[in-house]
Amino acid sequence: MENKNFAYSGSRTNGFLMLFIDLLLFAAGIASFIWGAVLSDEGINTVAGIALIIIGIAAIITGIICACGFILLEPNEARVLLFFGKYRGNFLETGYWWVNPFMSVKRISLRARNLNVDPIKVNDKTGNPVMIGLVLVWRIKSDEIYRAVFDVDASPKENEIGLSSAARMQILENFVRVQSDAALRQVAGCYAYDDAGISSEELTLRSNSGEINEQLEAKLNERLEMAGIEIVEARINYLAYAPEIAAVMLRRQQADAIIAAREKIVEGAVTMVKMALDRLADDDIVELDEDKKAAMVSNLLVVLCADEAAQPVLNTGTLHQ
Repeated sequence: MENKNFAYSGSRTNGFLMLFIDLLLFAAGIASFIWGAVLSDEGINTVAGIALIIIGIAAIITGIICACGFILLEPNEARVLLFFGKYRGNFLETGYWWVNPFMSVKRISLRARNLNVDPIKVNDKTGNPVMIGLVLVWRIKSDEIYRAVFDVDASPKENEIGLSSAARMQILENFVRVQSDAALRQVAGCYAYDDAGISSEELTLRSNSGEINEQLEAKLNERLEMAGIEIVEARINYLAYAPEIAAVMLRRQQADAIIAAREKIVEGAVTMVKMALDRLADDDIVELDEDKKAAMVSNLLVVLCADEAAQPVLNTGTLHQ
């Protein structure tokens, strides 16, 4: 397939040299016009005077036309050159240059740009509505400038009046925004918000942000390739349950946290009870039968697992009373 994107290989001149020549043309044209007017007014040589006036006007017009061919390029900028509608290539050399003034020039920026995609509502893999937002860094690839300029269409009105550089970049930004929205919906719908109700080995939006961001970046690059745009970085910057289920899910998370805490408390309490019984037996402090051990275990578990502080009852009699 023919490569439509290529660097401009036509004639170009150092801008400062051409500026000096252009100023000479203006000066020569003005001097010739004045000299011709003087010769004609004084009747010294009317024919020569008219000829000098014509030469002066021609020199001034030529200088004005030549002044339209100057190009100033800063780093990470490019110019797309067209000759009466025909694509002539991309100009990427930084500096001050002069090219054919009959070329039409479209300015394009190759610098990185940020885009913050507002949170959107998406159903995750389990059907729960979640709010998810995205921030990304994008730029136009230097070897795909043709696609960025000519493969992304503007509105008919904008095409009629021509586009400024800012308007063209705004069109590309809108294109990136729409494709980012679609890619975000596609990726978010393939994963659950968290690991509730799914296998612990599956990826989730909340716990596996690194892997999700990599897949999101790959999807975006795949979608934006048609416009010559690459994604430098894509990252989920907002993730929450939708408002209509947020309260219910919060209670569920609180319940999970309470259960996990209780499990930890019970595990520690059992360990402490076992340690207490072993110490009592090893040190021959007191001999307990099975009923007394059961009562002691029950009392210790109540004390260790209770939410409130225990209120001990002192027994003034004997153990067997």
